[in-house]
Amino acid sequence: MPFHSLPGTSRLLRQHLIALAITVALAPSLARAGEPTDAALLARIAALEQRLGIASGESIGEASLDQHLRIIERKLELQDEAAQAKAASAPVLAASEKGVSVKSADGAVEIRFRGLVQADARSFISGSAQNDGFLLRRLEPSIEGNWGTWVGFRINPQFAGDSATLNEAYVDLKFDPRATVRIGKAKPPFGLERLQSSATTAQVELGLPSELAPGRDIGMQLQGSVLGGVLDYGIGAFNGTVDGRDAVTGNPDGEFEYAGRLFWEPFKHAPGDWGSLGLGVAATVGNTHGNGSNFLPRYRTPGQEQFFGYGSNVAADGQRLRKNVQGYWYRGSLGLLGEWISSAQAVRVISGAGAGSRVTLDNRGWQIAAGWVLTGEDAGYRGVVKPESPFAIGQPGWGALEATLRYGRLQVDEAAFPYFADAAASAQAARSWGVAIHWYLTRNAKLMTNYVMTKFDGGALAGGNRPQERVLFTRAQLSF
Repeated sequence: MPFHSLPGTSRLLRQHLIALAITVALAPSLARAGEPTDAALLARIAALEQRLGIASGESIGEASLDQHLRIIERKLELQDEAAQAKAASAPVLAASEKGVSVKSADGAVEIRFRGLVQADARSFISGSAQNDGFLLRRLEPSIEGNWGTWVGFRINPQFAGDSATLNEAYVDLKFDPRATVRIGKAKPPFGLERLQSSATTAQVELGLPSELAPGRDIGMQLQGSVLGGVLDYGIGAFNGTVDGRDAVTGNPDGEFEYAGRLFWEPFKHAPGDWGSLGLGVAATVGNTHGNGSNFLPRYRTPGQEQFFGYGSNVAADGQRLRKNVQGYWYRGSLGLLGEWISSAQAVRVISGAGAGSRVTLDNRGWQIAAGWVLTGEDAGYRGVVKPESPFAIGQPGWGALEATLRYGRLQVDEAAFPYFADAAASAQAARSWGVAIHWYLTRNAKLMTNYVMTKFDGGALAGGNRPQERVLFTRAQLSF
């Protein structure tokens, strides 16, 4: 039976009950204010007695006391309900090794803050005109998330280099896992290595065949997973960009490029440990017309040294068709990734020797990369997700260690010489191999050492072969 309804309550007991009610009513403010003085407590009690209509020392009837206590109890209940409702409607702020996020109480709106920092030291042992030194390779904060149940977004600027640029900025309309529309600047559905995060590639810089693949482009694409997630697809229309580069802000020639990709993972839900096998094909096609770096590519080594470029008197003059065959296989600590790319471009000499000559040049490249996680963690397309024993000073953990090997080749069409490219300045082919060690200290921190050697066919001023390029990279990376 509640204390305020006890029959035959004496005057003294009623006064004690009043004092108890006052104490209960004052409890929230006392908790906030800390230990009050006697004078302050008496003042609060007097004020509450006045609000209750009780004069100090005055006797009140049981019915009136019961009514006052019921009012106090109800007010406390209402205060508790209001506090719970406020907590339930408050946004949730979370910070973890995955980044910082702000989420609405119902989970419909979420904003995530992430980042990637890569600081390199580069030593050119031979075959390069570049100077040794330190380089801030990437400084990429990103904002991404969901705005409602079917709208997603990502904004990813780049602050490394001499000026700030915008890597990606797009909106996703998530109608269904089988059909998402992406609008803005993003990676088109094509190159397997280029679709990897920059934080998880097998070696410090991309391989030779990725010089034939488009970088980020501006446009619209439809993508999704079907057949229970076994088959991924992407198809889109873009402004178009040259091999190996991101698109410029506008559309320089008013033409469009179309891209499509199918990627099949046959053992994704199969019983048994078949590993993660993925096989895919992709293509882009479109016309492009114009002269200069916005229309024709220049191919670079892993050391970022240009080894092939078209003559200044050569223009793109028609269809550009790219084709790609790609795949990977990861099982336990072992992994393989490979792809073959062809990029065929119609070109024309607009002045000088061979003026008016027109041909479609088909440049081709391929590579294979292998990796082994020495500490036993699973290898994967996204790298080692998390070390089993993260590095900690004074504790047993040393993180995860992975070794990778990569070999690749890029062959320029022989018909490019002598009218469309200068054999004394541009190599006809490049072959590159490299070895790298990845030390994953934690989920977010990684150190890399990478040695790469590239050999050339042709490209020397006095004839013969361009000197071999040998470069040693080291990289410190923080990602979250």
